[in-house]
Amino acid sequence: MEQLTALLARIPPPRTPALVVRRAALEANLAAMQAACDAAGVRLRAHGKMHKASAIGRMQVARGAVGLCCQTVGEAEAFAAAGIADLLVTAPVPPWGAAPLAALAAAGYRVAAVADSPAQVARLADAATALGTTLGLLVDVDLGQRRSGVPPAEAPALARLAAAAPGLRFEGLQCYLGHLQHHAQRAAAHAAAVAELARLVEALRAAGLAPATVTGGGTGTAPLDLASGVFTELQAGSYAFMDVQYAEAGAEFAPALFLATAVVSATHRTHVTVDAGLKALAADGPPPRVVAGAPEGSRFRFQGDEHGAIVHPAALPHLATAADTLALAGAVARLDCDSGFRPDPPLPPEGALVWLQPGHVDPTVNLHAALFLADEDGALARVAVDARRAA
Repeated sequence: MEQLTALLARIPPPRTPALVVRRAALEANLAAMQAACDAAGVRLRAHGKMHKASAIGRMQVARGAVGLCCQTVGEAEAFAAAGIADLLVTAPVPPWGAAPLAALAAAGYRVAAVADSPAQVARLADAATALGTTLGLLVDVDLGQRRSGVPPAEAPALARLAAAAPGLRFEGLQCYLGHLQHHAQRAAAHAAAVAELARLVEALRAAGLAPATVTGGGTGTAPLDLASGVFTELQAGSYAFMDVQYAEAGAEFAPALFLATAVVSATHRTHVTVDAGLKALAADGPPPRVVAGAPEGSRFRFQGDEHGAIVHPAALPHLATAADTLALAGAVARLDCDSGFRPDPPLPPEGALVWLQPGHVDPTVNLHAALFLADEDGALARVAVDARRAA
């Protein structure tokens, strides 16, 4: 932590709030995941929806990833425009999405999509044949997330349909166990799901539809996915940057992504106000973690669209029971008037930088047009988040 604090102290972001990626930590995370996949004989198809930055995607491919996953058609278009040639869209695409994917395939990119209904298969086939090209197709299988995907019993029929459809190349199965990614006690549920997936693979093989690819997995389940012997391809994404949510779930990668925020008001004893709120940080996961620039044990609290509070650890017991904004304001006012409340060490002064680790990385990155890669000497390189908000 001292090394990280010293590094962050050397970084002067041009504006705040600003996303900063420690390059050394990113490189270490990329190397660790690639090495784990190589050792298991599993291809890494890193998920681009996390960073939404083609420059980061190119780093992953250069280090051994076979290509990128995309969650949307727009992400696929952005990554293709940046020269990433092998792309898989991991969510069923809306009706308008088949034609743009076929256009990418016609332009020479290797593009695959997933489907969980006959109508989706037909739309993708029609779009591909209309342009005289071929799209890869994987059957999306649901083993517990209940978001998309067919039950295993329905997968063979959809696989037969895809294998027979003109313009499509049946490639195999996708099974993303998203409901297990952030649960520390997941081994038993993962083993049961993988056993069911293995039975489906054998059934397809017996039917003459052997899946060349079984893709899925993620940062939280990666060790289990790689050890399963069923997955041929890993779709992990968050490992590259990491966030509080995955750290709390036991993922063993270095924190690489941080948000620099400036103190813009220091008029209270309990907290200072910084320029990062709901427009700079996602609020759907655990709160951001204060990692540098404030007394140890300080906590971040959202204060609206543009602002957040860095709360002194000595004030936390007094403010924790405040159920709403009015109650919180009253508690702060009482402590401001309490001559005996003198928090030590002091909170950072106006203008100081406070560094946060985001709670949930994917939607946080999506709020920013760019991030900065930071070298150990503090030098910064701007990286565009060029697939940001791409539908």
